[in-house]
This record gives sequence, C-alpha cells and structure tokens, in this order.
Amino acid sequence: MPNKDLMVIAPNAARGLNDKLYEKRKAAALEIERIVRDLHKQNEQQQVVLLIHQIIHDYVLSHSNVNSARGGVIALAAIVTGIGKEANQYMKDVIPVILGCFDDNDKETRFYACEAMYNIAKVIRDDILVYLNDVFKGLSKLIGDATVRTGAQLLDKLLKDIVTEKSTPVNVVTFIPLLRDRIYTKNVYARQFVVSWISVLQSIPKFDLLAYLPEFLDGLFLILNDSSDELRKMCATTLGEFLKEISQRSLSGVAAPTVKYSDLVHVLVAHCISSDDVTQLTAIVWLQEFVNIDGLSMLPHTADILVAILPLLAYEESGINENIH
Repeated sequence: MPNKDLMVIAPNAARGLNDKLYEKRKAAALEIERIVRDLHKQNEQQQVVLLIHQIIHDYVLSHSNVNSARGGVIALAAIVTGIGKEANQYMKDVIPVILGCFDDNDKETRFYACEAMYNIAKVIRDDILVYLNDVFKGLSKLIGDATVRTGAQLLDKLLKDIVTEKSTPVNVVTFIPLLRDRIYTKNVYARQFVVSWISVLQSIPKFDLLAYLPEFLDGLFLILNDSSDELRKMCATTLGEFLKEISQRSLSGVAAPTVKYSDLVHVLVAHCISSDDVTQLTAIVWLQEFVNIDGLSMLPHTADILVAILPLLAYEESGINENIH
C-alpha cells in the first residue's frame, strides 16, 4: 500500500497505477505527469523527490502486485516528461531502478521498463549518456529476448541517434570492453546489436576505433561464420570499412601510431585456418594488405604467416589461391 506519510498522489492516480488494465495505468501516469509539472513550476524539488521515492518503493519495487511495477515504471517516465530537460537532476534515483526492471521475471514489466527508458532518453537526450554503459548492458540482454525485442530495438536506435549527435560525449575507453565481452555471444540478435554499435562508432570521426581494433577483431571474424546471411554481410561490411581506413591512413602517413599491426596479425593468422572459406579469404586479404602497407613490420611475423597459409596453397578454391599468390 502507498506510504501515507509521503502521499502526494491523487487517490484515483494511486489506484490507477495498480490497475490490471494498461489504459488505466497510463491515465494514472498522465495525472502524475500533470502533478509533477505543477510541482516543478513551483520549484517544489523536495516534493518531486518524495514522489519519485514513493513511486519507486511503493510501486516499482512492490512484490504484492505485478501491475504495481508495470504502473510504477510508466509513472517514473511520466515524471521525467513532466519536468522536461531539467529532470537530469533526478536521474540518479530513476535510471538504476528502471534498469533493474530490465531483469524482471515479468515480461510486461521488462517491456514497460524499456519503453520508460526510451521516453526518458527522448526527454533528457545526451544526459542519458552518463548511464550509457549500464543501459547498453541491459539492452544487450533485452535484444535477445523475443518478448521485448521490438521495444529494445527502438531504444537502441534512439541511443545511437543521440551518440551520433555532434555534441554528445562517449567514453570509448570504458565502452569498448563492453563490446569486446559481448561480441562472443551466440545469439544472432545480440551479435547484430554489437556489430551495429561498432559500425556506428566507426562512422563517427572523433572516435578512433582503430586503436581498439585488437579488442574485437577476433569476434568480428567469428561472426563472419554466422548462419545469418544478413549478419554476415553486415560484419563483412564493417570489416571492409576498417581495412579501408587502415589503407587510407597508411597513404596519409598517420597509420603507424594508431594501428597495432602485431596484435592484429596474431588474430588474422588464427583465422587463416578457419573451416569457413569466407573467413579464411578475408583474413588472407587483410594480411596481404598489411604486407603491401608495411612489409618491414610484417617480417617478425613471417614464420607465423607461412605456417598459416602454406597449407592453403593446394586449395582448389581460386579466390583463396589467388590471394595467397
């Protein structure tokens, strides 16, 4: 039951948040949005904080009625909408709770939490990036969840749009390990999710992903062997863009301090013996390009490269044979 000492919610709204019908929960959330808008105009920040805490403890974290949690996450998003861009000051209380609902046992609660995060991100825009790593972690699981995938994909698209806006900062140093750890997933949707994020960051000039390529190159090559044609094409395109950028930088003389050839060669040599023809050919093409770019730096790796490609000289597939020669 709602805490009477903190009651600032109209009785009909309080009842509506617990209702089994979505329409009534939504109507209650709209009423709370109106209340919060008035409180914000009156600069009643403490009342807003109390209301947020009440929603969290008496609804979102309530275990007595599953509809309370569903209504609670909708209400939290409504509070943010009612305040607008200045709602960022309350996000340290709101965001972690909604993220916690990404793991809820109830699929509808997970869906409404995803929808709530989407609505919040629309309001606070680049301020959501403070929580990007945590939202990304949650999304990487929801993307593989068929019951909420549609909502997760909408949130994912919005986050990418925000990241690509000119003024938005992303801490690549802390974000790359999240990509690296999740690129080895077997779920096709989760793989697509990770590859798409790599592609997005790669397309933004201010993010130098080449410096971090050894972190996820192995994972990309493994995805080349995925059963999904669409995913393989997406991955091949991403790899092609990386190789193109390496080649272009070599021509401009800026590749040397950025591209870690030694680390990349170890990955490529390993995939030259892949059982998948496309993976083999792609690895050989990369090695050939590295030799063309900077043959001297490849000399220390000659033995490893020869061990990997010599068995392929007898390969009957002309595409592979031609690239070896």
